[in-house]
Amino acid sequence: MPVGQRGSGRIELGAAFAGAAQRYWLGVFPRVCAERRRREARVRQIPDPLLQRVVLDALRKWGNIEGATAFATLVPARHRAVAARAMASFQAAYNYLDTLTELPSAEPAVNGRQLHRALLVALDPDASHLDYYAHHHLRDDGRYLVETIDECRAALAQLPSYAAVAPAAQRAAQRIIAFQSCNTGEVQGDHRALEGWARTVTPPGSGLRWWEAAAAGGSSLGVYALIAAAARPAVDTVEIAALERAYFPWIGALHSLLDNLVDVAEDYATGQRSLVGCYASTLDAAMRMRLLAERARGAAEELPDGRGHVLILAAMASFYLSTPEAAAPAARPVALAVLDALGEPARLAMRVFRTRLRARKLLPRAPGGPRRRGGGAEVVLPAAVDPDGVN
Repeated sequence: MPVGQRGSGRIELGAAFAGAAQRYWLGVFPRVCAERRRREARVRQIPDPLLQRVVLDALRKWGNIEGATAFATLVPARHRAVAARAMASFQAAYNYLDTLTELPSAEPAVNGRQLHRALLVALDPDASHLDYYAHHHLRDDGRYLVETIDECRAALAQLPSYAAVAPAAQRAAQRIIAFQSCNTGEVQGDHRALEGWARTVTPPGSGLRWWEAAAAGGSSLGVYALIAAAARPAVDTVEIAALERAYFPWIGALHSLLDNLVDVAEDYATGQRSLVGCYASTLDAAMRMRLLAERARGAAEELPDGRGHVLILAAMASFYLSTPEAAAPAARPVALAVLDALGEPARLAMRVFRTRLRARKLLPRAPGGPRRRGGGAEVVLPAAVDPDGVN
């Protein structure tokens, strides 16, 4: 590409990045902060002290909720607030359920499936509630889970095109349920159930390894992309299918594997599975995740509002790759490969995230700070201000 065209492209990209950041920080983030305060107050009303502790642990994954609502930057202003509410509620439920299933259980797979069925109900305004705690020894949450689900459903019902995207969103939730029921800790089983399921959902001809397909199934990003589309007055079946193909498997696989990459040490210490550990070597992981990043960016570029999806993809990757864990010797080659594949959007996001992380180090850390990222969404459109935004 001629130098002049490259310069023009960078200017356009920078302008798009600035516009998305402005929409997020001015139009979405204040509502997310209010939601956090409301949920922290709501925790005190949970009768069971152990479940209260679980909800508090889940709220420490607040970066996931900020990341989910980043997709509201793709939404017309008229419906942005209600779309962000649906996204935040769904991710709050996912965070809670993911944390709850880490507790010991007599039947971890059955328990994980039953709990995570709440996510499917959250995406169906007409569904009846289930006994989500049927296989769990704790259950008195003071209706916290039911209220969270109902908040999501009430918001979705206000989006003009949700009925059109609902089947695709529910398919994504079904994959999350299957992933969470199979992906129990090492002390509770092995990889065989997860591998068996993943092979059944691997798209034909994709060339994906089973753990890459499994990783894609556990990502919630596709749900938020579909909710964003539902906020427009009309969305056709061609666009819905394109969103599904982009987020499952390509963008979802990269998302979950990057989450695994920076959590390897902690997952090992807590007995959680690391899908990145399935690669034969660091070199193998770097080559494969470069390929996933290339396919993810290509799929995002082909979508309607492709630039917006590319920016969210770049912000998601940069969130993980700007962390100290990504600079560890075993992770650095993978990080460099992914950043190279994502190109200029990721380099722009990395500069800003690193600035925010440096600013964050200057602030006092609250006692009992963030523990781990967990499942679901992790992407925040960055800005050099608000150093508290990274979780």
